[in-house]
Amino acid sequence: MEFTRPRGTRDFLFDEMRERKKAESILRNVFENYAYQEIKTPLFEELKLFTTKSGEEIVDQLYNFKDKSDRELTLRPEITAPVARLYLNELQKTASKPIKLYYYGSCFRYERPQKGRFRQFWQFGCELIGAKSPQGEAEVIAMCSESIEKLGIPGADININHLGIIRGLFKHFNIDTATQREVMVVIDKGDKDLLKESLTGENPIIDNEELNHVLFKLIDMVGDKSIIKDIAELVAPYPESHDALNELEELIDTLASFKMENYTLNLGVARGLDYYTGIVFEVYIPSLGAQKQVCGGGTYSLIKIFGGEEVVSTGFAFGFDRLMNAIEELATPEELPCPIDIYVAPISDDVRLKAYEITQTLRSAGIACDVDLNGKKFKKIMNHANKIKVKQVAIIGAKDLENNQITIKNMESGNQELVDLDNVVEYIKGV
Repeated sequence: MEFTRPRGTRDFLFDEMRERKKAESILRNVFENYAYQEIKTPLFEELKLFTTKSGEEIVDQLYNFKDKSDRELTLRPEITAPVARLYLNELQKTASKPIKLYYYGSCFRYERPQKGRFRQFWQFGCELIGAKSPQGEAEVIAMCSESIEKLGIPGADININHLGIIRGLFKHFNIDTATQREVMVVIDKGDKDLLKESLTGENPIIDNEELNHVLFKLIDMVGDKSIIKDIAELVAPYPESHDALNELEELIDTLASFKMENYTLNLGVARGLDYYTGIVFEVYIPSLGAQKQVCGGGTYSLIKIFGGEEVVSTGFAFGFDRLMNAIEELATPEELPCPIDIYVAPISDDVRLKAYEITQTLRSAGIACDVDLNGKKFKKIMNHANKIKVKQVAIIGAKDLENNQITIKNMESGNQELVDLDNVVEYIKGV
């Protein structure tokens, strides 16, 4: 009988896991440097949590099931909704705002596997709950940018928009909520030909030539802060968009204070969900082609949808797997160091038990080490130590032990030194 892993999943071996853990550690360090604290939510939640957030149509994309008590559950497809549920359950009445939290974990979607898209995938993200804008938004975007920089990924492009500008136009022209949602879904796909067909085809979503003209011009506006003047001229006749444009300008000024200048204003960045109310941003790495988007974020009012208070959140989530693709393709390659500090090598069988005792002493002192467990000859032990590129080997010999000593060999230089067993921990840590 042959057993294979389920479609859309992967196995990660030693080196790949070390690379992933290295990237995870870098992201944790950046987030915690910004005073974010880690939380964990369950791998499965009540199905209604996600249908309330995203609509019943999301069920087709989920791994949903009934448990033995006939409860409707699902493996989580993302972590934003669980964070909102956690806030309502645990933090709403007790935590002082703003609340800074981050998460890392696997998610599941039942969709066709393809390059850069799997049925089990990982997200690394954050939520800033209850912070004032634009300073909260600016700090979140700056943290996102610094994360990518610290990962060593070149060429990332952070695209920023304010959805209030488009929503202001909809309000001016009295566009109903359902139609707004339909248009935003099309804009969110980033396909301008599809948008043109949707607005000017046989059955246009919006039958208003003036609004369609402004929408086409608006989503084509991409550039640095100099395009603010052009946006202002375009929306001048529509006062419902002015506050959002002012907020975008204020964000740009605040980003400068956070030493964040590597971004693009892109009025074509959108979200198809109604709870996104303000700033949205996406991170593209163009060299990844069709999978270029590695991050999405923005400001939204999600807590209220689940019956909580009106509280604004800003957050983003990295597609961790796509980040790893970018690191593999673009970051400067670094040889992974040996995962242990020292290898313990008994010269003969009569010192093997003492070698195990020494190994445990080193481990108890926080020194990562390994020891031969297969009874290999000394020569083969040293060949193995060379193969794994360990920097030091502790050679355990009977004559040295008579003097309460062992030999520490530097595998790079070949130098050897006799070290008293009483001082071996300090010696290795010093090296």
